Amino acid sequence: MSPTANWSYPTAIRFGAGRITEISEACAAAGIKNPLLVTDRGLAGLPITTGTLDLLEAAGLGRALFSDVDPNPNEQNLTAGVAAFKAGNHDGVIAFGGGSGLDLGKMVAFMAGQTRPVWDFEDVGDWWTRADAEAIFPNIAVPTTAGTGSEVGRASVLTNSQTHEKKIIFHPKVLPSVVIADPELTVGMPAAITAGTGMDAFAHCLEAFCSPNYHPMSQGIALEGLRLVKENLPVAYTTPTDLDARSHMMSAAMMGATAFQKGLGAIHAVSHPIGAIYNTHHGTTNAVVMQAVLRFNRAAIEDRLNMAANYLGIEGGFDGFYDFVGQLNTQLNIPESLAALGVTDPDAEAILQGALKDPSCGGNPIELTAANTRALIASLI
Repeated sequence: MSPTANWSYPTAIRFGAGRITEISEACAAAGIKNPLLVTDRGLAGLPITTGTLDLLEAAGLGRALFSDVDPNPNEQNLTAGVAAFKAGNHDGVIAFGGGSGLDLGKMVAFMAGQTRPVWDFEDVGDWWTRADAEAIFPNIAVPTTAGTGSEVGRASVLTNSQTHEKKIIFHPKVLPSVVIADPELTVGMPAAITAGTGMDAFAHCLEAFCSPNYHPMSQGIALEGLRLVKENLPVAYTTPTDLDARSHMMSAAMMGATAFQKGLGAIHAVSHPIGAIYNTHHGTTNAVVMQAVLRFNRAAIEDRLNMAANYLGIEGGFDGFYDFVGQLNTQLNIPESLAALGVTDPDAEAILQGALKDPSCGGNPIELTAANTRALIASLI
């Protein structure tokens, strides 16, 4: 039997198989009487989505749906979502799906009552204080993948469609009021999405663990998250109906997103502009660049990964951990290069400029400079 629990870290989480049936109770707990369910186009017509809408309708909460969400959501998707929210006189959002649906849904709830442009709330200094906190609507998060961890995050990643830059929009009240983490919703994920989102969770845990910033709570969470991914992602990939593995991967996803309060690093700094420019899957891109970043950071992280390898039961310290990542990528059929990912003849200078501006730079164990980052990117091409 898969685990079932109620957690209050970092928000209220209803964890366990079948708990999507509690969606109306979650709405009541969040004070939402007329929700807008926000998801991506691919999920809009699937049974997990229509079944959730049925539950809402049966509870007298309507069945309003917005699904004009791109894989890398942008401000155009947000404008359309806010318009739908206002047109329906909604009082809250159910953010439903993978990272794209969750991030866009959270932003609709955040921006529906604001008067300033969304870019004014980028995660820079205290820009979040510019928002009218009283005008932020509640949101409930229902993840259907196990990777991004956006369901327990206080921010969303939004792509600027004009500049092709990924921006992190932050406010404490973006954190969902309630999360329903139901592993049954992840069973139908295509194998490639299971792999990519799972490697996203692994990247979050890995970069948080290697970040030099002081946050011992996140350090412990990140290490255990790595173990959960190591032991359960291959099972979820090869046996998609295994609810134990799916449950542990949902935990690992939330753990990674909680742990990266400690910081991210060059994996995300490089993959963000690649995804923004070439519209690649974020978690898969993380996996493609992961070994190159491990080589790049080796001098600063070798001792730390020696300890992690010992905890994870991997022989050979840093080298063993590095080889494990390569073997895991192979097992999950992750593309071996950017070219195999579909990024042919990439604009290295555009990737470089995006990477150096990305806020993930600050958590990398080795300072990213134009010279060393250019060399890192060249190693990927």
